[in-house]
Amino acid sequence: MDREDNRKWFTHTADLVIEHVDRPDGRVQIYFLSSMADSKIVYNELMPKLRLLCLDEAGIEHVEKQLGTAGGNRIFRETDAISRLLSGDIYIHVEGAEYGVTVPSEDTVGRSVQSAEIETVVLGPQLAFVEEIQVNLCILRKYLPSSLLFHERLLVGELIPTEVSILYLDGIADPENVNTIRQRLQDIRAESDMDAGILAQYLADNEMSIFPTLQLTERPDRAVQGLRHGQIVVIAQGSPFVILGPTTFLRFFQSPDDYYLRWNLASFNRVMRIIAMFISLLLTPIYVATLTFHYEMIPADLLLSLAQSRSRVPFPPLWEAIFMELIIELLREAGARLPTKVGQTIGIVGGIVIGQATVQAGFTSNILIIIVALGALSSFIAPSYMISSTIRVIRFPMILLSGLLGAVGIVAGFSFLASHLLRQKSLGRPYMYPVFPVRFSDWKNSLIRAPLSLLPRRLMFFTPKQKMRFDPERGRQKEDID
Repeated sequence: MDREDNRKWFTHTADLVIEHVDRPDGRVQIYFLSSMADSKIVYNELMPKLRLLCLDEAGIEHVEKQLGTAGGNRIFRETDAISRLLSGDIYIHVEGAEYGVTVPSEDTVGRSVQSAEIETVVLGPQLAFVEEIQVNLCILRKYLPSSLLFHERLLVGELIPTEVSILYLDGIADPENVNTIRQRLQDIRAESDMDAGILAQYLADNEMSIFPTLQLTERPDRAVQGLRHGQIVVIAQGSPFVILGPTTFLRFFQSPDDYYLRWNLASFNRVMRIIAMFISLLLTPIYVATLTFHYEMIPADLLLSLAQSRSRVPFPPLWEAIFMELIIELLREAGARLPTKVGQTIGIVGGIVIGQATVQAGFTSNILIIIVALGALSSFIAPSYMISSTIRVIRFPMILLSGLLGAVGIVAGFSFLASHLLRQKSLGRPYMYPVFPVRFSDWKNSLIRAPLSLLPRRLMFFTPKQKMRFDPERGRQKEDID
C-alpha cells in the first residue's frame, strides 16, 4: 500500500497516522488509526526497534526478524491491509517489498468482560460475552479447551462486511446443520448491520413467525452446553450475544442454572416455567370470556365479589382487560428505557399509584388488577427474553378472541398456536421436539431434568454423531475408596 493508495482509501480519515521511521521520505512507513490502535506500541516499541536497522538497506525480511513477527502477519493485498487497519492493527510497509507486515494492537476500545445483565445468573459462572469477537472466542476456548472445537470464519454483508465465526464440536455436531448455517450465511445479501439479532432473523426458517427459532444468549456456559449437545454457535463482530441453533421450543424455558441445581429442584423450576407460560397466556382471556359469556361457570360466592368489584366499571370486560394490559406494557417499556435506578422506581411506584387510581376512578376492578399482575409476573419467569416478549404479544389477540367468541375463541386461538408451532422448524428440524414427533426418552432432559447419571445420551434432536455422553453403567456406580 503506497502513499497514493492511502490517499485513495482514506481521503476523509483524519485519524490515519503515517510515521516514517528514518526520515520524512524514508522507505519504511508505519500506518495506524489513532482511534483504534494503541499509539504507545508504535512510539515506545516499534519505532525504537526499527531504528536499530540500517533502514536504507533493510528489506521486509529484516523488519520481520527485528520485530519477531510470524509469517501469518504478512499482507499481500491492499484490501487486506485496510481491513486490518480498520480492526485496530498496525501496518508496516517497506517500499519495493512484495508484502507488508501487521502488528496487533492490544489496546483497542471495547467493553471489559462483565457478568450477564439480561440472562441473570443465580448459580454458575459470572461471565458474559462482549462486543469483541476475539474476546468471545477466547472465552469459549477457555470454557471448552478441546482440539475438537472447530472454528470457521466468514465475512457477511456486501457494502460493509461483518466478521462472523461458526463454532461446533467436530464428531458431535451434525455436518448437515453446519452446512445449513454456512450456506444461509453465505446467501445473505444485506449491505451491513450484521448484529447477532439480525443474523438470527436471516437464518430463521420462517422469518414471518413471531416465535424465535434460534436462541440468542449472552452466557458462555449456555453456549458451551449447546456445543456439547451438538448445537452450532454463531458469533458476530460487534454483538454481545451469540446464536445457538438448531433449537426447540422447550429449550427457551430451560436455563443453564438447571444443571447446577439438584435434579428435583431443577425439574420443579422447569415445570413452573411451563405452567407460568399458560397462566400468562390464558388467565386474562379466561377472565374476559367468563364475565362476557359464561357467568354460569362462576361460583355464587365469587360471583358476588365480582359483581361488587365491577359495579362502578363502565366498560365491558374486554376493553377493561385491554386497557390494563396496555398500562402494564407501557410501564414495562418505560422501565426498560429509563436508567436502571429510575426505571425500577417507575415500575414499582407507577404500578401501585396507577393501580389504585384506576380502581378508585372506576375504570377497572380489583380482581382484574390481580389477574393482570399475575399474568405479567408469569411472563417474566421464562429465562429467555425473546420467548417472554412473544408470550406478552400473543396475549392481546387471545384476549380479543375471548371477548368476541368466549371459550370458543380461546380454543380457536390456542388451536391455531398449536398448529403453527407444530409446523415450525429450526434449521430444518422439528421445533416442537420431543413433544412432536414424540420421543419419550428425551422428555427427561426437556420437560424435566432427570438426575445426571440418567442422562447418558445426547438429545436426538441434534442428530449428534456421538450419541453417548458417557457409559451409563459407569455413571450409576457409587464406589468408595477404603
